[in-house]
Amino acid sequence: MFKSQTPPIWTPMGLTGLAVLLSAWFAGAYVLGVERILENHGQSFFAPVALSAVVPVVTFLALYRFWPAFKNFVLSQDIITLSLLQLWRVMGFGFLTLYYYDVLPGLFAWPAGLGDVAVGMMAAVIFYRLARNPEMVTSTQLVRFHLLGLFDFVVAVVTAGLASGVFPGLIPLGITSAPMDVWPFNLFPSFFVPVFIILHLTVLLKIRHLRASQPQAQTQPVAA
Repeated sequence: MFKSQTPPIWTPMGLTGLAVLLSAWFAGAYVLGVERILENHGQSFFAPVALSAVVPVVTFLALYRFWPAFKNFVLSQDIITLSLLQLWRVMGFGFLTLYYYDVLPGLFAWPAGLGDVAVGMMAAVIFYRLARNPEMVTSTQLVRFHLLGLFDFVVAVVTAGLASGVFPGLIPLGITSAPMDVWPFNLFPSFFVPVFIILHLTVLLKIRHLRASQPQAQTQPVAA
């Protein structure tokens, strides 16, 4: 039997630390949005608010690379639980609501909203299959799901840039992606997006570790 998981390293102090970190992160996103610190005044294709998503992800990867204790902590996490957390991506449906009320442009809202909803719904399917067959944790199917989740964010970033106003012809109604730069919508690029990216990366890093440590136990996607 392929042992795919190791017990997560969670202590009361660790849980408290995580709560403090997330609270501080949320507070930082609040300040960035309310003070309009990363507002895209020049309507640049690469919006400054994207930095609030890039910095946490780069920090996570740097800690994983250079801090052995943190790496062990990351590799102790449960793949099934982390995959299920992507179910929260269905909140992206809110982008379509904002499009309906002329707050966000369709160029951004439709691909970002539908992409998030699709990933969230797929997470439920993936969780069901993992629960039935835990050995699927190293399957190509699971890798593709998490890569698709990351690709959805790439699409959102690109469409947000295209809808920023730098190409007026793409937004005939004059509605831009500017609301994503300020509170409360900046919570998506400044908080939710980097959190979900880190969850994706954690799963992919653990799959790579499991495949490297027990290559003979690799499994192919399980038939539905």
